[in-house]
Amino acid sequence: MGVETEQEAFTLEEILATVRSSNRLILWNDEINTFDHVIDCLMKHLQYSEGQAEQIAWKVHTEGKCAVLEGSLTEMEIYRKILKSEGLTVSVE
Repeated sequence: MGVETEQEAFTLEEILATVRSSNRLILWNDEINTFDHVIDCLMKHLQYSEGQAEQIAWKVHTEGKCAVLEGSLTEMEIYRKILKSEGLTVSVE
């Protein structure tokens, strides 16, 4: 007598998300948002100081992107949605 079990398929991304203890929120450079708007959003939503927010904005401008926060996938998705609602270009890695 044999026992059959149902197999589940997972993508590599799903597996890595559960294995990794932290994910990163990435802020991308765009041609839409001003430095002031990016700085204001970083201060308002991520509690960066003005100096820290300015450094991040400059890094995004010169390098194209910058990791702005690290944490659980759920937490990063929440912040991604918040910053996206402000018009910023963000993703989670």
